[in-house]
Amino acid sequence: MIEDLIHLHVEDVDYVYPEEEHLQKWINDCVVAEGKELGPINIIFCSDSYLLEYNKTYLQHDYYTDIITFEYEQNPIEGDLYISIDRVRDNAISREIQLQDEVDRVVIHGILHLLGYADKTEDEKKNITLKEDFYLSKRI
Repeated sequence: MIEDLIHLHVEDVDYVYPEEEHLQKWINDCVVAEGKELGPINIIFCSDSYLLEYNKTYLQHDYYTDIITFEYEQNPIEGDLYISIDRVRDNAISREIQLQDEVDRVVIHGILHLLGYADKTEDEKKNITLKEDFYLSKRI
């Protein structure tokens, strides 16, 4: 069952994802559309300071980010998405969009990383953004 594979967690922020079952189904649909199978995924919503420590410890990066993705398996896809609600909220304000729309964009960005999409080069960034837009249009 999908709900046994996708788990939402909160660390040091006050955030609740609305309609968790819709998120789980949407993620599964995206994974299946990419020809992969869904494995265990943890989505951890946290603060800037929490994610900064992960960024420093595991990636040796000393800066804020909206998401860090840890991939464990490719098929079935398995991994952890650490998402800074502080950063996502700031991004939503600067883009003049709803917080939930930006949360969903960051979630699907992390899922796309688990599916093997990169964003290091300009071409990769363009490609992953197109995929984000495509799957955002498929939200339930």
